[in-house]
Amino acid sequence: MLTDPACKQAICPQGKTRVRLPDAGGLYLEVTPNGSKRWFVKYRFEGKEKRLALGSYPDVSLKSARDGREAARKTRAAGTDPVQQRMADKIAKAASNATTYETVAREFHATQANAWSEGHAGKWLRMNELYLFPQIGSLPLSTIKAPALLAALRKVEAKGILSTAQDLQAMAGQVFRYGVQAGRCDRNPAADLKGALKPHIAKHFSAVLDPAEAGALLRAIDGYTGQPATVAALKLSALFFQRPGNIRAMEWAWLDLEGAMLSIPAQNMKSSKHEKTNGKPHLVPLASQAIEVLKALQPLTGHGRYVFPGARSFSRPMSDGTINAALRRLDFGNDDHVAHGFRAMARTMMAERLSGIPQDMVEAQLGHGKKGPLGSAYDRAEYMDQRRQMMQTWADYLDQLRAGAQIIPIKAQ
Repeated sequence: MLTDPACKQAICPQGKTRVRLPDAGGLYLEVTPNGSKRWFVKYRFEGKEKRLALGSYPDVSLKSARDGREAARKTRAAGTDPVQQRMADKIAKAASNATTYETVAREFHATQANAWSEGHAGKWLRMNELYLFPQIGSLPLSTIKAPALLAALRKVEAKGILSTAQDLQAMAGQVFRYGVQAGRCDRNPAADLKGALKPHIAKHFSAVLDPAEAGALLRAIDGYTGQPATVAALKLSALFFQRPGNIRAMEWAWLDLEGAMLSIPAQNMKSSKHEKTNGKPHLVPLASQAIEVLKALQPLTGHGRYVFPGARSFSRPMSDGTINAALRRLDFGNDDHVAHGFRAMARTMMAERLSGIPQDMVEAQLGHGKKGPLGSAYDRAEYMDQRRQMMQTWADYLDQLRAGAQIIPIKAQ
């Protein structure tokens, strides 16, 4: 019988292609000239001699090899060929792995990623990798019941990120629905968890909505002593009421100052991948006040790509924290007004203070989905005059607020 030292010292004699060192019960260690040492157990089944591989030494120790030999003996005694049993086990394991939550989730993600925006596809997979894969990723989809999924979501909920827990519930629902469609499971347990998680109350971006306070904000911006580009970004944030990302990443190539128009490419808008690829540019008519701000800034940054370049490099846009940092310096903290708040300020005040402007047109200018029967029409060229008037009316109204004029609702011209 073999010993562990004998296994360690075993070599293949020169001139031989292999040597077999026997142990007992058909077990032997096969050694080749390149130093490979592999365990095999030889047996007979239905009158034929066969052998079963048990792994390589020293990864598989002598004791483990003997245990493998005994397991093979019991399988053979039960009337089953050990080699055939090994193949059946591998097939069953592969089938089980193909139906785990992680495998099916990644498969679903791969089928959908091309239709999703890059940001959403990345977030979807990243959140699953962080929170669900470690908890239920290795479990076959068909074995995951509502309590198991809820337990995984409760761990996220316990961290205080309630919106993330709810997002993950929706994502898991997508995976299970796909699993049902692909025959990997029979039902979707995520649907049974409706109302099981703590509700998340969305907190809206802080914004100045009172006309008097808005006037104070605009006067504070005029008095800001920071970088000229930052002052211009603050002023245009109020005049354009576009998303902060579109403001700070704005390029001179998007602007037609003579034609008084900003054209934000579809791929830079917050939309689906299809809309980013096939959509039209988002048009923002420029009021005379906006053109004045841009022309004053042009000598400073007009030689580069970005209207608002970064502080350290003209090859990159302004940092996403610059506007909020400037607002804090003006004593407008995160609970008072943030960069995104200019959108809420415009939307609210246009509805409450500027009569005669269709709400659908405001939504179109915000870049939101169009809800009304004429909503999508406001993107067409024949409505551009109305949109120009709206933007000029808004800019004029801001001037009134800045000057501290009597604040009364006015009718759009």
